[in-house]
Amino acid sequence: VSARSPLQASSLLAYLVLLEGGMFSPSSPPAGLLERVFRYIDLHQNEFVQILTEWVAVESDSVQPVPHLRQELFRMMALAADKLRCLGASVDSVDTGFQQLPDGQTLPIPPIILAELGNDPKKPTVCFYGHLDVQPARQEDGWLTDPYTLTEVDGKLYGRGATDNKGPVLAWINAVSTFRALEEDLPVNIKFIIEGMEEAGSVALEELVRKEKDRFFSNVDYVVISDNLWINQGKPALTYGTRGNSYFRVEVKCRDQDFHSGTFGGILHEPMADLVALLGSLVDSSGHILIPGIYDQVAPLTEEERKMYKAIDLDLEEYRTSSHVKKFLFDTKEEILMHLWRYPSLSIHGIEGAFDEPGAKTVIPGRVIGKFSIRLVPHMDTSVVEKQVKQHLEYIFSKRNSSNQMAVSMTLGLQPWMANIKDNQYLAAKRAIKTVFGTEPDMTRDGSTIPIARIFQDIIQKSVMMLPLGAVDDGEHAQNEKINRWNYIEGSKLFAAFFLEMAKLH
Repeated sequence: VSARSPLQASSLLAYLVLLEGGMFSPSSPPAGLLERVFRYIDLHQNEFVQILTEWVAVESDSVQPVPHLRQELFRMMALAADKLRCLGASVDSVDTGFQQLPDGQTLPIPPIILAELGNDPKKPTVCFYGHLDVQPARQEDGWLTDPYTLTEVDGKLYGRGATDNKGPVLAWINAVSTFRALEEDLPVNIKFIIEGMEEAGSVALEELVRKEKDRFFSNVDYVVISDNLWINQGKPALTYGTRGNSYFRVEVKCRDQDFHSGTFGGILHEPMADLVALLGSLVDSSGHILIPGIYDQVAPLTEEERKMYKAIDLDLEEYRTSSHVKKFLFDTKEEILMHLWRYPSLSIHGIEGAFDEPGAKTVIPGRVIGKFSIRLVPHMDTSVVEKQVKQHLEYIFSKRNSSNQMAVSMTLGLQPWMANIKDNQYLAAKRAIKTVFGTEPDMTRDGSTIPIARIFQDIIQKSVMMLPLGAVDDGEHAQNEKINRWNYIEGSKLFAAFFLEMAKLH
């Protein structure tokens, strides 16, 4: 392969990946401008990988509240702003103030970048959202390579942030820079909103979106987010929905101090026993939530939706094996996907205040807190769910006739998000995927919660689409996170093709 040109090597790599996946064959070469765009991206792919290397090298960890990591975040945002200015974009790095932490310290919040290229009223305006902060990573936690040194092995680019979310942000920039390098007019007006605090809850982002609703976002027609993954390793996907999340704490208290079980065991209503009964009343062994009324708001399944699940390409046995799970609760692809995406789920996460160290400590905890969450789906509402959960737990607790105190609180309430897949940008993305990958995409929802999609939809009330680039095995947030070179380079082509398809449809 070393004797081949970069273009030949890239084409061979793409062809081999396609053959290995066995799902679809390469599409016929695009004509005219798109052919030149694709050729440029192929020929310059090593440059694009080099920029990703430079970005991954910045330890832009927003999760650990440490001053030197905040400096790295500021450096990361400055790098991105400079890159956008080099493309000719007007860039505003918006100061968003300080973050107050529970321990009393304050840390500066990295700026949020608002950038734009082009303002032709005849063209659609597409806004891309991305983030450049990452989850913590240390080599001693199980990384095979330094997490902040992008390392290529067998076509896989390993490094923290490679797929979440530096790679996709750069793929969009690569698409724009290709039109610029070819001295071709951009088919659409482009806007960017890029933040550096997504992994820490997108501090200050919603406030900025509200503030800019009638300014920066006033002429935006479509919003594109590329911050999730395909459902398998080789076939692209389009995502049109995510679940919401309601997170709860239930506290049972006798007193602030623990008890000795020899001295007090047998004469108390033990808080731990109460809590275990409360948590055990939430969900049964088949995953069915036992809270009365919880399914009343769930959108009914339509025949059209059922067909969409049937069309999704998922090898159930491979999915189970790669998950290292002996058996799932359901036996068919359709049932599993529906219970991941379009039905609510309840998960119990932990108990605070209980003895969890090695050894045999004979203690009765005086106060314990159970933590659980419910993933919400259309048309569930967080305030209704909160009321149902509290009423259910109060009823269960009352039946125990316990003298302890019980308190329930919802600490997080995020609504689900759904898009209209008939919107122009979904049609454009489907056509672009067909052009680049030679196949129709899997139409997927995401079982996780990605609040920014709902924020954009509610505040600026424009069409929002999630267009993932990464494969299912990319390992976002995990050790050895990676993006395949093929996904990164073909993803850059996908965005370029998407611009042209949007211009056609508009």
